[in-house]
Amino acid sequence: MTPPPSGPVCAGASTAATATRSGSGSGPAPYAAYPSFTSYVRARGPVLLRTARSLTANHSDAEDLLQTALTKTYVAWERIEDHRALDGYVRRALLNTRTSQWRKRKVDEFACDEVPEPLGLPAPDPAERQALHDAMWRAVMKLPDRQRAMVVLRYYEDLSEAQTAEVLGVSVGTVKSAVSRALGKLREDPELSPVR
Repeated sequence: MTPPPSGPVCAGASTAATATRSGSGSGPAPYAAYPSFTSYVRARGPVLLRTARSLTANHSDAEDLLQTALTKTYVAWERIEDHRALDGYVRRALLNTRTSQWRKRKVDEFACDEVPEPLGLPAPDPAERQALHDAMWRAVMKLPDRQRAMVVLRYYEDLSEAQTAEVLGVSVGTVKSAVSRALGKLREDPELSPVR
């Protein structure tokens, strides 16, 4: 968004303030500066609100838009030397703010026919996971020592059949048959029946 002018605003951008002529001199006519920001808003608020309404269809959005533009004007109030340019300054702020809102909404908001489904499945209940882990470990502990060692190496330590055979000093065939029997016993364990 292009910010409103940061330096002194040039004369002649708007004729918001009423020019008052004093005397019959031939020099440029002096103008009545707004004594305060509040006096400017009171005097020009309705006109500026109409401008904001022309930039957005919703009355509440127009009020918000004008409020934002007036806030920017208030911040720059001391730098605006020519009060005849105030309306131009506020209009520029209105346009810049509205353009910024439009660009942001174009990126962030989009219409769709259906509400998108949440990504992924909900995480399992930690208590249920712990209960299953405990039941599985109790079932493994019921296995004969040799089978239990092979199951632990294969599935808890994630070793291959060859690595398990090497660690235990047995053949790969022995590992395969022992692990197969151990898995059969685990499938029959009553504590693990809900998992089957």
